Amino acid sequence: MTAGTTPSQTVGPFFHEALDRPAWGDLTAGGARGEVIRIEGRVLDGDGVPVTDALLEIWQADTGGRYAHPEDTREGAPDPNFPGFGRAATDGTGTYRFTTVRPGPVPGNGNAMQAPHILVSVFARGLLDRLVTRIYFADDPANDTDPVLNAIADPAARRTLLAAREDAGGVVTYRFDIVLQGDGETAFFEF
Repeated sequence: MTAGTTPSQTVGPFFHEALDRPAWGDLTAGGARGEVIRIEGRVLDGDGVPVTDALLEIWQADTGGRYAHPEDTREGAPDPNFPGFGRAATDGTGTYRFTTVRPGPVPGNGNAMQAPHILVSVFARGLLDRLVTRIYFADDPANDTDPVLNAIADPAARRTLLAAREDAGGVVTYRFDIVLQGDGETAFFEF
């Protein structure tokens, strides 16, 4: 009898069958307040080949800078119509997309204000652990003083976290490609 490889020995491709929830890609479906935006891009491997079975999860503050989480105990209530969490899978071209609201600034360590950003986790075959990064909006002047973004010494690595604004079909769209390794690799954070 020969034993085959089990899920505990390899990662994926299980994401599309088990974890993809297409409705979770629209964080505005419940009537969230704020500027509706689209985040869209591609996930690419180290050779520039699209990763067609990746799964992305985002976590972000609402337009007022509040998280839909019990540990956000600051004054004022978060938007009850905004979940703050989304999930999207890549398609056959490695493309993913989210519809969300532009988040507000949030306090970080020592209450230093952070520029509006979206936290991203990437799951894909061959990754034993998720990769964690952030999306910042290239057109936001608060990036100049963001303590996390400015802790990245390499300007080229810092630029990999900036989503470029595109006006496409009447919806403000921010393009954010994720490169898993090699030239132009996205800056990832340890958690």
